[in-house]
Amino acid sequence: MTGFTVIIIGLIVFALLVFFKTLRVVPQKSAFVVERLGKYSKTLGAGFHVLVPFIDKISYKHTLKEQAIDVESQTCITRDNIAVEVDGILYLQVMDAEKASYGIDHYQFASTQIAQTTMRSIIGKMELDKTFEERDTINVSIVEEVDKASDPWGIKVTRYEIKNIVPPQSIKDAMEKQMRATREKRAVIAKSEGERQAKINRAEGDKQELIARSEGEKMKRINEAEGRGAEIERIATATSIGIKKIASAINEKGGADAVKLRVAEQYLTEFGKLAKENNTMILPANLTDISTMVATATSIYKNVGKDNKIPEL
Repeated sequence: MTGFTVIIIGLIVFALLVFFKTLRVVPQKSAFVVERLGKYSKTLGAGFHVLVPFIDKISYKHTLKEQAIDVESQTCITRDNIAVEVDGILYLQVMDAEKASYGIDHYQFASTQIAQTTMRSIIGKMELDKTFEERDTINVSIVEEVDKASDPWGIKVTRYEIKNIVPPQSIKDAMEKQMRATREKRAVIAKSEGERQAKINRAEGDKQELIARSEGEKMKRINEAEGRGAEIERIATATSIGIKKIASAINEKGGADAVKLRVAEQYLTEFGKLAKENNTMILPANLTDISTMVATATSIYKNVGKDNKIPEL
């Protein structure tokens, strides 16, 4: 192989290398910035492209996907002079590859710096307790500020999220004591409310019991009174009927003699009981005259009606 042949082969290989180098395939969601003789020429989107050898050059490559950039922890001073450690995550996306290439040297670094500066400024206007409560407000404020600053860079800030807000250990201890005191206060209040409700329930139960008992006693007395009334009424009715029958029997033939005989029997019976129950008693002078005692016992009968006539009832 002569030297000329070697040169020809070398030139062919070189030409092939140059040709293949001018061929570019841009992946999906990517953008390549092409410079021609050191000046911006065009932006290549996804697909197959051919460059001009020795003239065109791919100077910048950008991803058009949304990027999550970690914002390092930093110390921020709150309005009440408490130093807290705060970090977060910044989400952004390249919207214009040309501006992202020539608008700023390093858009990721610049965006995180603006996010940190804005974070310090916002937290400096808040008290410590508010920083925990107003996370959403802080996130929105940072997004607005960073998005406004990064607009000339062809960058769109989609959102910002605070990961951690870490106060000093002394503040943590104080917060823990405060939370413990709050929990104990709630427990005491809940216990007192329970005891109060229990007393109210017991009092209400006692009240209902007394009412029910009094109602029962009332009904009992009413029933007893009604029973006694009915008993008296029945006794009176029976007595009236008995008296009527006795009066009717007396007015019949021989009724008066029967009454005298009955009175004499009752007199003797009661007198005999008196003798059994008492050790000392006074005897009438005419005790041996039975007819006299009977006459005395029936004197009431004679005074009630004349001619052995008893008025009808």
